[in-house]
Amino acid sequence: MGIEKKPKARSGAREIAAKASDRAPPRVQSAARAMAILVAVAESPHGLRAMEIAKTLGLGRQTTYHLLHTLIGCGMLARSPEGLHVLGLQMATLADAFVRQLAAPEHLAPLVRRIAQETGETAYAVAWREGEIVNLVAAPGSNAIHAMTVPQGYHRHAHARATGKLLLAHATKEIREGYLATHRLDRRTANTLTSRKALEREFERIREDGYARDREEFALGLCCLAVPVGSGPATFAIGISAPSAAFEAKLEGYLKIMRRAIRAG
Repeated sequence: MGIEKKPKARSGAREIAAKASDRAPPRVQSAARAMAILVAVAESPHGLRAMEIAKTLGLGRQTTYHLLHTLIGCGMLARSPEGLHVLGLQMATLADAFVRQLAAPEHLAPLVRRIAQETGETAYAVAWREGEIVNLVAAPGSNAIHAMTVPQGYHRHAHARATGKLLLAHATKEIREGYLATHRLDRRTANTLTSRKALEREFERIREDGYARDREEFALGLCCLAVPVGSGPATFAIGISAPSAAFEAKLEGYLKIMRRAIRAG
């Protein structure tokens, strides 16, 4: 049985659409809007109608129809029999290339699987990629009640994730400040740290303890634990997600398993 609770947060599609209107960085507005449409369709469970897309992204009707027509013509979108816009076959090429190019170093996948097996909890490896903190690989837990796996490529809300906080804590001041200055500190739950001052205190504690955790900061009912891989500045983080009910009681045991597995390689 999996646990998955997703508090409301600003969607990736809306973020892209908002950036399309920014005047600061030079950009082709129509291209940014087309990308926002693709993300909106990808985030929807079964596809979207044209007017739903226009309303979601704040686009005019004529602009929306022109962009949809172009994306369908390129094979990036398609129309379902129900009249919904869904991802087209050309997106499979991009998806395959994304997974291939994002591939984690060979030693990480077996390590993540081992930790998932020994803890019984969902485990994953996270790293810096292009200025974002990105999930590279995940393995599901074997316990009867365990967290859902984090999608490969997920990179949002690092301030609310144990792995994200760990990598931010160990990043250089310049990188950390740059990340926090360009990312919204959304409140995922009542426990999410959303002030820079609170996060800096948390980063200091993480550096002292050698691990990071989140106590239902990303999702209610879930707690997470993260440890660095390797010595020196943390390049990768290994994390687990577990139901909050017994998390504190099992914390030391989780740490021993994770650190032992990392030492063993």
